[in-house]
Amino acid sequence: MTYVMVDIEADGPIPGDYSMIELGAVVVEPGLARSFKAQLRPISEKWVPEALAVSGHTREQTLTFMDPAVALQAFADWLGYIKKPMFVSDNNGFDWMFCAWYFHHFMGSCPFGHSSTNLGSLYKGMVKDTFQNFKHLRKTKHTHDPVDDARGNAEALLTMRGMGLKFPL
Repeated sequence: MTYVMVDIEADGPIPGDYSMIELGAVVVEPGLARSFKAQLRPISEKWVPEALAVSGHTREQTLTFMDPAVALQAFADWLGYIKKPMFVSDNNGFDWMFCAWYFHHFMGSCPFGHSSTNLGSLYKGMVKDTFQNFKHLRKTKHTHDPVDDARGNAEALLTMRGMGLKFPL
């Protein structure tokens, strides 16, 4: 199993009615050299200006992004080189929801299977305190670029490994 840290940006709260507009992933391994990024054209006429503003893109810009089916195929191809990818995210309730929906909608299945892992929950369990937050373990600034954010979260997970959390590299 190989942990893949994923981050997405969207123009609204749920997939289908709204759109995933960016997807970033980093393989959790020393050096964090393997990454993936795609910008996806919206699939809906609906969008929430405040949600889109988080990404720093305008609606007009997103309309020039890649066809979502092409982007998902590229991501699936990239994941194909990874042995048993395990989806990990800072907010897997949000990121997983969009990724799984998009994979099932455009590809018919999800290369991650039916499971995901929440980075924050891992940290809370590790330190045995549900009020603690892992975000101080990031080195890369959280910019809402999905690769930057996935890389920062992967750095945090590698730091947690150094603190005793066991997972395969």
